[in-house]
Amino acid sequence: MRNGVFADYKIFTGNSHPALAEEIARIMGKPLGKAAVNKFSDGETSVSLWETVRGIDTYIVQPTCDPTNDSLMELLIMIDAMKRASAGRINAVIPYYGYARQDRKAKARDPITAKLVADLLQSAGADRVVTMDLHAAQIQGYFDIPVDHLLGMPILVKYFKEKNLQDLVVVSPDHGSVTRARNMAQPLDAPIAIVDKRRPKANVSEIMNVIGDVKGKNVVLVDDMVDTAGTITNAANAMKDMGAIDVYACATHPILSGPAIERIEKSAIKEMVLLNTVPLPPEKQIDKIKTLSVAPMFAEAMIRIFTNTSLNGLF
Repeated sequence: MRNGVFADYKIFTGNSHPALAEEIARIMGKPLGKAAVNKFSDGETSVSLWETVRGIDTYIVQPTCDPTNDSLMELLIMIDAMKRASAGRINAVIPYYGYARQDRKAKARDPITAKLVADLLQSAGADRVVTMDLHAAQIQGYFDIPVDHLLGMPILVKYFKEKNLQDLVVVSPDHGSVTRARNMAQPLDAPIAIVDKRRPKANVSEIMNVIGDVKGKNVVLVDDMVDTAGTITNAANAMKDMGAIDVYACATHPILSGPAIERIEKSAIKEMVLLNTVPLPPEKQIDKIKTLSVAPMFAEAMIRIFTNTSLNGLF
């Protein structure tokens, strides 16, 4: 692994979220590095770096979001190009780490894709990974290189503190988000509740029971990602049925695939607060959705990595 003190750094991006990369670069006071990330006529990814990276601390900002396979291959090929161009250190800045949901063998003959992607990033030549709100925190252990795991929670907590909601309860929409709900409830000085649900099959959820009191309360549902929005909208509707006043929802990663937007529109959710770890196309920018930027946090983290300063203050 290539470590040390570097005289300069450069920021590059692929095609998955150039707007976020540009915002990060603007905060850091740097222009984006010049590179062409295109496709050959048969669909293969083509990468060309148009400026030197020899001995430079390089940062590639590329969430592995939809189209996931293209985004991942762009990132891997950009890492390989920089390794072969003698970059001083290659930092993969992955605001959304795709393929993270299969992080263990839940049943016989399951793959562990989160580990597979970790192996691919390391084999390509990444020296460090900077990411946010992994689907499971233990994914950090799949790497043999440093992983800086940033948290979106401080951004969301700050937003809801400023709303000054009274009689607030933070609700986990399933058992997997209980720790996340507890971490949000503590700085908001609020109790938590838990939705106990059964998932008959992938992307289908069924509300079973609610552990905690939400009647006459303002509710904030918290999760790491919103994909088809079935879990969080079912939970929101259940909260309203149980006598909640207003139901808010928040998450780090706005995947919003399939029927997600329609479900959110029809649900009891008053406002859904999401971070911009993945791009939100215009057709998904509905009135109920509020987007907050992660660029300042990533910019600060990247500056601290370059200057070998502790990231502890970001948490």
